[in-house]
Amino acid sequence: MQKQNHSHFKPERSWCLAISLVGLLGSALFISVFLKTSNNWISCNNNKAQEEKFLVDLNPQQLLLDAILHYATSRVIPQQNINEIRISFDVLKNRTPCNFLVFGLGHDSQMWASFNSRGNTLFLEEDPKWVETILKDAPFLHAETVKYRTMLSEADELVEHYHKEADCSAKKSFIRGNHGCKLALDMLSDEVYNKEWDLIMIDAPRGYFAQAPGRMAAIYSAAVMARNRKGKGVTHVFLHDVERKVEKIYAELFLCRKYLVKGVGRLWHFEIPSASNVGDSFC
Repeated sequence: MQKQNHSHFKPERSWCLAISLVGLLGSALFISVFLKTSNNWISCNNNKAQEEKFLVDLNPQQLLLDAILHYATSRVIPQQNINEIRISFDVLKNRTPCNFLVFGLGHDSQMWASFNSRGNTLFLEEDPKWVETILKDAPFLHAETVKYRTMLSEADELVEHYHKEADCSAKKSFIRGNHGCKLALDMLSDEVYNKEWDLIMIDAPRGYFAQAPGRMAAIYSAAVMARNRKGKGVTHVFLHDVERKVEKIYAELFLCRKYLVKGVGRLWHFEIPSASNVGDSFC
């Protein structure tokens, strides 16, 4: 979901994926129109009073139409392939309008926002300049900058830190103001902490060179958010790039194999219950 090098993509694949995305977005538009005319919305956000003003002003159908136009006319395609995208799309079809937290801002952001056009989709991005670049073409996206305090090179040390640091324990499970646990994203906005996120997509931050933040903190914090859920149902967590060592180790440590419900390509889908249903350990 970060700045991508698309030189290795064949034009045929690019256009094939673009056509498939337009089809998915068309399906999302149909669903949006259906929901608009129905009195029985499938809603996973019970506290509409907390939604930001920009959501009230946003025209959901216009968001979908803008996304269709964007992907139908652009050669820049999302990082995930169509089979990986469909996993999240199928969940969103049944859960929208909902609270959708996405780690990473990029060429697929309009797609995710349009799939949840009547819900609240928030993107967390590490690079302020990249936020400016994306929002220049899509100012309606809701994005915040995150400053990570980890590096990929510390991944093994952070596993040891987790086992030794009491504030990292599943029994405590908190991230707001958790300065003691290096894996906790302790300086996010109140919106992130105050909302219950029905879906969490982890496709950032960067995790392919030693000085990059890595996705250790994003995975840990997503697991804590899921465990702290008070509402009904599970939290759907989607993790991309699971072929990489760190993503796989941290997924098995915090998101748990027993909660893995589907995997396609480089994407894993977890359904994580709240701590009240599973006890004092992550897995």
